[in-house]
Amino acid sequence: MTEPSQPFLAGVDGCKAGWIAVLIPADGPIAPQLLVTGRFADLLDHPSRPAIIAVDMPIGLPDHIGPNGRGPEKSVRRLLGARQSSVFAVPSRAAVYAGDYGAACAAAVATSTPPKKVSKQCFHLFPKMREIDALMTPALESRVHEVHPELAFWRLNGGQAMSLPKTIRSEASRPGIEERRRLLERLGFAPDFLAAVPRGAGADDLLDAAANALIARRIHAGAAEPFPAEPDRDAHGLRMAIWA
Repeated sequence: MTEPSQPFLAGVDGCKAGWIAVLIPADGPIAPQLLVTGRFADLLDHPSRPAIIAVDMPIGLPDHIGPNGRGPEKSVRRLLGARQSSVFAVPSRAAVYAGDYGAACAAAVATSTPPKKVSKQCFHLFPKMREIDALMTPALESRVHEVHPELAFWRLNGGQAMSLPKTIRSEASRPGIEERRRLLERLGFAPDFLAAVPRGAGADDLLDAAANALIARRIHAGAAEPFPAEPDRDAHGLRMAIWA
């Protein structure tokens, strides 16, 4: 009798072309597949039907933001040491859906305590945040989980934050890239796969997606934990947690 094939899992990161996904089987040798697509919905409907999609993008947008952002951001920053600057404060849903940067800042100020504007870096992620927010439902939470690459590397590195930054002044830092690549190679990714950066993505995007795929394995195995341990939900009923 033929053994049933293993489910596939996906680690996903945003990239210039849209989304980069590393798909791996739920267990055994890594044997990764790579996908770059312009739409997040394509991942949900991919022929492999990933059982778990671990994506580096906020899921769940509060109506009001307290000091230092949502509960997930506050929970993970303390673990990351010098890498905590990679965890930006997610603004309110009203700010994320504003039409331009000025309107987003005004909405963020009106819905935060203490009042805080939106960073340009965060603003440029709003289209992808809206894309996922439009698709997400509480029913999809069994498949789609929010992750963060630096928390993923922290977990994969034995609970130690990476010692070198991945980017400096928004540019990829070769020493930090190499540090993460070596870790992923030790965990089973082939060097050739990690070196083959696809068009429309950066080396850091590929490594982040690969790390997220390994967190997807932890989620599928029931070994991952949410940060915070008891997540809140937004007004749409969406769970707000970063998994690792």
